[in-house]
Amino acid sequence: MDNASTGFLLLVVAGVLNASFALPMKFTRRWAWENTWAVWSALALLLMPLTAAVITVPQLSHVYAQAGTRSVALVAACGLGWGIAQVLFGLAVDSIGIALAFAIVLGLSAAIGGLIPFLRLHSDKVLTPAGLGLIGGVLLVMIGVGICARAGMLREQMTKQAQMNRSPRRGILMGVVSGIGAAAMNFGVAFGSPVVEAAAAHGANPAWRMNAVWLPLMAAGAIPNLFYCAYLMRSKRTSANFSVNGTGRYWLFASVMAVFWFASTLMYGVASLKLGVLGPVYGWPFFMSLIVIVSSVIGILAGEWKHATRSAVGLQFAGVAVLITSVIMLSYTGRHL
Repeated sequence: MDNASTGFLLLVVAGVLNASFALPMKFTRRWAWENTWAVWSALALLLMPLTAAVITVPQLSHVYAQAGTRSVALVAACGLGWGIAQVLFGLAVDSIGIALAFAIVLGLSAAIGGLIPFLRLHSDKVLTPAGLGLIGGVLLVMIGVGICARAGMLREQMTKQAQMNRSPRRGILMGVVSGIGAAAMNFGVAFGSPVVEAAAAHGANPAWRMNAVWLPLMAAGAIPNLFYCAYLMRSKRTSANFSVNGTGRYWLFASVMAVFWFASTLMYGVASLKLGVLGPVYGWPFFMSLIVIVSSVIGILAGEWKHATRSAVGLQFAGVAVLITSVIMLSYTGRHL
């Protein structure tokens, strides 16, 4: 199997893991959201990246010294932007619902996260057939996510909760900012090449060189997530939930979430390297499409659509079909860029 095929296979597995990482939260109902998210953040964004980088990247401190403060700071700034986007996404969901927030954030993230590195680093390829195919594939991702969002909105209208606590303008604004910030994770990957090259110079295995990027990126991303969780626990007095009887296994559920999410991120990093210099360009919207496709399938299997109208279900399948088309188009384009 060649590097490109391996890269696409890793993206598929990463998409499945990322789309399903939050499922264990269904079993932590006696904890508030901020309890579970705080544990997840500490494990997935601090402990696991640190452990992975220390184990797999030789002479880690020398790697960062060689890459330079500016390169490491740029990666960390991307991580901070992504972390803020994570917090805003949660607030957007509360204001405009899961479906619309999901569409705005993933649609913008796929477009900006793929196109900005492409225009910035590979502008000479924009008007080539493959370059135009990439742009077309990204547009299909946005259209597919938008169709899925409309289907989700129709489904949510069937529930009273969908009409409560919503502030559309504020929610849409937060969703837009979140979508822009969410793309920052891929900016860290695309613009973190000096760190990857330094890791290579110090003998890091090609499969694990990206771990030198993940550590500063995720550590910076952890800051707004943990601060926001701490704020919620203090204002809502939910920190006591950690000591509630019968919730000991909740730590295991949060750990499973962290393993799934971090494993998906590691696989995306390895895949982006195997896909070549343009890996982050078309790999990111490919990854975003897979997340929506898999999460849609999981939602259907979990019975989330059993009370939805036929038109909503039909729209959902149509959106998934467009996203599958975008995946095929991006994979084909990626092999010819």
